[in-house]
Amino acid sequence: MVATIERAAPAATLEAHQAPVFIGAVTLRAHDLQALTAYYRDVIGLGLIRQDAGSAELGVGGQVLVRLVAGAARPTSTAGLFHLAILLPSRRDLANWLRHAAVTRIPLEGASDHLVSEALYLSDPEGNGIEIYRDRKREEWPRKPDGGIAMATERLDLDKLLSEADDAAYAGMPEGTGMGHIHLRVGDTPAAEAFYRDLLGFDLMVHYPGASFLASGGYHHHIAGNIWGSRGAGPRQPGEAGLDCFELVARDAADFAAMRQRILAAGGKEADGVPSVTDPWNNRLVLVR
Repeated sequence: MVATIERAAPAATLEAHQAPVFIGAVTLRAHDLQALTAYYRDVIGLGLIRQDAGSAELGVGGQVLVRLVAGAARPTSTAGLFHLAILLPSRRDLANWLRHAAVTRIPLEGASDHLVSEALYLSDPEGNGIEIYRDRKREEWPRKPDGGIAMATERLDLDKLLSEADDAAYAGMPEGTGMGHIHLRVGDTPAAEAFYRDLLGFDLMVHYPGASFLASGGYHHHIAGNIWGSRGAGPRQPGEAGLDCFELVARDAADFAAMRQRILAAGGKEADGVPSVTDPWNNRLVLVR
């Protein structure tokens, strides 16, 4: 699927989007397009923007966040999507989504305070991981003695968060919601760093055991790669279920030109003015504005 270069303007207030390059729509290949479309609409709370027999686009305020494409082969590699991460504008918005999950009995798989953000974790019916989170303000992010960002995985107090929710029925994800980051399963973290840092120019922000977090513009991470369940994984094959591709969104023409040059130098291709490249595990990135 070739991603369109047309997109609605991103929410300027999101920390993740205050960067030369950030994450846009994530495209997933689905076994059951109708069921997965209903899940992202009714459970996650995205609006249905467009749908036809073979695909669906869902998002907020006309901005596509998740694309679904029908037809998926059985995965042959453990590499691919760990989770897509939907970023809400505020803590109250996160509390409202948690209340929605509690009322409708949506099963969560985790809830964490990462010091820079607060996050809820779950998976869709086809096993694609989803993070729903909110950022703390950048000036509140803790720093290490060397000035680097400090992140951790600590318990999130769900009762306290839930107490901040509105009483109204959930009306879906609010205006200003965007895609915050993407977290990948990779076969080797040094190889992931070599691709995303050395070739594409993202900064290495944080190391976890078995994981690397990279970003543009000083954000805590736009792209992460881990080997927690995929050490030594080989490349994915075209058409496999799960991640099909994800967008890198350039903030302006100069940022687009700079990233385009990096993508083409990394062996990428360009079709109809849309540059794209695959990482060492055949996760495909598409550059848009």
